[in-house]
Amino acid sequence: MIVVFDGQCLLCNGWVQFLLRHDRAQRIRFASIQGAAGQQLLAQAGLQVEGLQTLLVIDGDRSWLHTAAILRVLHALGGPWRLAWVGWLVPAPLRDLLYRWVARNRYRIWGRSSTCMLPAPEHAARFLDQEPRPGLLQK
Repeated sequence: MIVVFDGQCLLCNGWVQFLLRHDRAQRIRFASIQGAAGQQLLAQAGLQVEGLQTLLVIDGDRSWLHTAAILRVLHALGGPWRLAWVGWLVPAPLRDLLYRWVARNRYRIWGRSSTCMLPAPEHAARFLDQEPRPGLLQK
């Protein structure tokens, strides 16, 4: 499972930190929309980086946006987080109305970083644009 997120959004970075803490099986990987891998995944899903106001979750050949992405990730965490699955009982237009409002106002409310989040060394391999690339010298 891959979570594509806005690496400059402090709310989004908080979500990634939450997932890193609670994904004990380390099944979730990450790609920022500012990185090459994130931009490629967005393009494959038919989304554009410019003006993007959603989280994208990709699992195999399926993808989810908005609240469906959040519910899918929480379910994948297992344990008590699976209880979030009851959120599917709320109709998507209602769930996503609140989601879109938060997404539009995320920089104003939570703030924005001028640079993308850099993962801690122990998590770097879980970030697609942080993986060692063949042909590049590693320090």
